[in-house]
Amino acid sequence: MYATQALTQLVPLAADELDKNKVTPGVLGFLVFAALAVGVWFLMKSMNRHMGRVDFEEAPDPAAEPEGTDGKAGAAASGTTTKAGPSGQG
Repeated sequence: MYATQALTQLVPLAADELDKNKVTPGVLGFLVFAALAVGVWFLMKSMNRHMGRVDFEEAPDPAAEPEGTDGKAGAAASGTTTKAGPSGQG
């Protein structure tokens, strides 16, 4: 006998006692929810471990000025000058 046939035979027995206003998920619902929660916890733990192994070094921006030049070398090369106003911004 298949499990679905066994369950369909048990449903009429439970129908007499079933109060449609008090239906709850029960133990099976809790076990499924708990299994999903444990699965998500393991997935998050695995993700954190894998993210910790990532060695990422950002490539320098080619349009950015080299460090230590203060932009004066670029302005002199292009023939423009910078003049700071009262706020200190050029």
